Amino acid sequence: MRMISRRGFLTTSAGVSLGATVGVGPFAMGSDKKGPLSGRFFKTLKIGMIKEGTTLTEKFSAAKNAGFDGVELNAPGFDIDEVNQAIEAADFPVDGSVCAGHWGVRHSDPDESVRAKALEALLGALQTTHDVGGHTVLLVVGHGKDGTEEEVWSRSVANIRKALPLASRLGVSIAIENVWNHFGYDHGGSADQTAEKFVRYVDEFESPFVGMQFDIGNHWKYGSAGDWIRELGTRIHKLDVKGFSREEGKFKGIGEGDIDFPDVVAALDEINFHGWCAAEVGGGNLDRLKEISERMDRVFQL
Repeated sequence: MRMISRRGFLTTSAGVSLGATVGVGPFAMGSDKKGPLSGRFFKTLKIGMIKEGTTLTEKFSAAKNAGFDGVELNAPGFDIDEVNQAIEAADFPVDGSVCAGHWGVRHSDPDESVRAKALEALLGALQTTHDVGGHTVLLVVGHGKDGTEEEVWSRSVANIRKALPLASRLGVSIAIENVWNHFGYDHGGSADQTAEKFVRYVDEFESPFVGMQFDIGNHWKYGSAGDWIRELGTRIHKLDVKGFSREEGKFKGIGEGDIDFPDVVAALDEINFHGWCAAEVGGGNLDRLKEISERMDRVFQL
């Protein structure tokens, strides 16, 4: 398989045209029929995708006009007063954040001082996310290159667990993303892997404030997205979405590739999912944001 990096995907996918196939069957492009998630499924996007406007207020307003319900920031690292002013002016919420630097400064690092910095960043992200009204912090828990699976598992659980008192007090969830970090799956394995390891990993925290920000596109390479959703169940606190093609071995625009989105919708309905889904594709101006929003409407039958 020829793979491209997430960074490469985010850079190149902005050029994907709306004319490409989005959805299949009765919910293909052009259908107005709504599915079971309508009314309980909310669309958000990463702040870096919004290329329209210069101020936060202008960017929030653009995302709102494009049909999104909220936005994710990178935390910590933003001005809380500025964000709250933009939220009020645009009448548009911050629903959550992505923990800054979690790829480079990891909870699984063999160096205890690095793990301390990772914890500091997570605590800061939880606090600042709460201070602007958000309720989730997306987290990459570590990387398989930091040791054996057992070492990465135990180090990351022990370090992240130190943030649970603050997460519980603030009511902000630590949302673990399934990413290509060589942990919790076999990166070179087959496409019939299960979510069993992620289930055990989340359950080890024994906290309602640790769950998954399940990325539908990231693990289509490893297994059925619908089946992973059914296995994870209520451990899923939030979603990310992009497309993926097993045939081409690369990320695609939302609705492109071969992800079985009707089964994804059915699985989300089965687990009674109510919540947020973040687009994670190449962004752009207002027209591009509207296209992304419309693609989400199509594949999730909204």
